[in-house]
Amino acid sequence: MPDQPMPPSRFTLPLLGAGAALALAPFTSAAAGLLGGAFLGLTLGNPRARETRAWTHRLLPLAVIGLGAQMNLVAVAKAGLHGLGITALSITLVLSLGLWLARRLKVDPDAGLLIAVGTAICGGSAIAAVAPVIRARSHQVSVALATVFLLNAAALVLFPPIGHAVGLGQDGFGLWAALAIHDTSSVVGAGLAYGPRALEVATTVKLARALWIVPVTLGIGWMEARRRKAAGGPAGTEDALPVKKPWFIAGFLAMAAVVTWVPALRGPGHWVAFAAQRMLVLTLFLIGAGLSRQALKEVGVRPLLQGLLLWIAVCVCGLLLVRLGLLG
Repeated sequence: MPDQPMPPSRFTLPLLGAGAALALAPFTSAAAGLLGGAFLGLTLGNPRARETRAWTHRLLPLAVIGLGAQMNLVAVAKAGLHGLGITALSITLVLSLGLWLARRLKVDPDAGLLIAVGTAICGGSAIAAVAPVIRARSHQVSVALATVFLLNAAALVLFPPIGHAVGLGQDGFGLWAALAIHDTSSVVGAGLAYGPRALEVATTVKLARALWIVPVTLGIGWMEARRRKAAGGPAGTEDALPVKKPWFIAGFLAMAAVVTWVPALRGPGHWVAFAAQRMLVLTLFLIGAGLSRQALKEVGVRPLLQGLLLWIAVCVCGLLLVRLGLLG
């Protein structure tokens, strides 16, 4: 008689707990959290998928609010106002191209939107902000995040040598990195590898770009509400649920304002931001654990192709603009 598989609860539940604990550890990166959860979900399954899904919906907005504690609104606003028009235009163009690619490649609409938003603004943070507003499912969020993290890892390795090869100065590289690398953490890593001035420019410009999470999330929420009202999703389906109000965006701004204009709270603000980062990694682990082979098969490789083509377009156009002196 062939061996029967062990009941999932004997292995998966302890591993879920251990993985969640590791996700909270300072040495666990966001990508490691997501991939660790995905490995667990795809190999052993997740007998508590409903509970982990509920926790992701609770934790994502709280993590976004806490991330506001790392913002200095004065410095970020100065950088943002300097290139306000260019930033608005670039975000609009990237979103438009991303959504066009999603339609052409027949990517799941919500996953395609999340990939476009993550590429246009600030990677995982933007995806985390928009996902609860459109009520994206766990596998859609997982695929979008995995695409962004994979391209982030590539950018961290490729950008510094490319910058040197084409003769970019410190300021030029910082602008290019802030425009074309998804996550702030990878922008910081690439800037640090290139030089101190590149790090300063890249971080400031990227943080200014991150503030666009607020209007973009509000705009997407408004448009999604109109779309669902017009479509009138069938009763009993997720499409019939109303769009979730992005209340946490107000919390994000309030948190940033408090640490900016109350100097005594800047120290505690660093700890709040750190706790929010750990909470985000934990959430990504739970999102990954919600993946199933069937869901992954339904999504396919098209989202990755969408993210790759969109990223290449942003990288090439951004580099040309910097080289021609049209940015900065």
